[in-house]
Amino acid sequence: MRHVMSAPLRVLAFAAVAGAPAGAAFAQSEGYFKGKPVIIAVGGTAGGGIDIGARMMSRYIGKHLPGEPNVQVQLMPGAGGVRLVEYLYSVAPRDGTYIGAFATGPLIEPLISTREVKYKISDFTAVGALENDVSFCTTWHTSPIKTIEDAKAKEVTVAGTGAASSTDIFPLALNATLGTKFRIISGYVGTQETIMAIERGETDGRCGWGWSSLKSSKPDWMRDKKLNFIVQLGLKKHPEAMDVPLALDLIPDEAGKQMMRVLVAPQAITRPYLAPPGMPAERTKEVRAAFMAALNEPALRAEFSKIMGEEPSPTNGADMQKLLEEMYNTPPAVVARLKEVLKTGK
Repeated sequence: MRHVMSAPLRVLAFAAVAGAPAGAAFAQSEGYFKGKPVIIAVGGTAGGGIDIGARMMSRYIGKHLPGEPNVQVQLMPGAGGVRLVEYLYSVAPRDGTYIGAFATGPLIEPLISTREVKYKISDFTAVGALENDVSFCTTWHTSPIKTIEDAKAKEVTVAGTGAASSTDIFPLALNATLGTKFRIISGYVGTQETIMAIERGETDGRCGWGWSSLKSSKPDWMRDKKLNFIVQLGLKKHPEAMDVPLALDLIPDEAGKQMMRVLVAPQAITRPYLAPPGMPAERTKEVRAAFMAALNEPALRAEFSKIMGEEPSPTNGADMQKLLEEMYNTPPAVVARLKEVLKTGK
């Protein structure tokens, strides 16, 4: 004979299951990401600041995503990060299982590019950024170029990683607004290759090098004072480099300042993470929340501080999205001048 549970017993049984520890596991089993591998793709090479940050994030973000998926890191270098941007736009799944970690250069590449681009970065899903940073132009300690005035008087060769990268964009903008004589030796794949170029004497130095990236990728250079810091690029000076001049303070005309602001604004969202356009609102909310939850973990913050030399200073996904939208609403006249500078170097 079939046993029929009475209504009160059914209610009690349901309550017991819902209240038991297994109930949490049941809820997680309903999470979208359970059993799905999540990829953080790095738009750079192994050992650089972007790669180091992504590997740290991969160890923590998974447990904050519904279903606690396994998170893996993959390298996708090329064109200063543009290769990964285009993969996110056209190939990557739009469900939160594929996220890109970048340098800041690709954030403005579609805005200033002379090539035909089908997308704006503000169309993508902003996940968040690890840091609010400042970039520098630096030369090797043996170089005769030790100050910004030296860079105006003599040619300075700097290593570049691609047309979309800040390593190539910043020197051209400085030449146009300050009269410096930077010459870009482009085509290096990533941070580690530019480091080797400087050590071998192939270039005097590098522009567009974030303070945090320097501290994480070459802490010995910082400790042993192997670099000359000749100018910094940001909306304000880094608190640990107050003696290094800020490019915005040196540019004499307002038009030049406006142009430079377009370029340096992304420093406020250094080491940005993007997901493809058109991600469902629920997935966007989950991924953004997991990103910030991971960065609030004491263990991650301690690890980050040990490796990077300072704690993360993150921007959440919603605020990052707003900043991207503001950047892509820059007045057309400013954008047109910037495009001309980057095209002709003048």
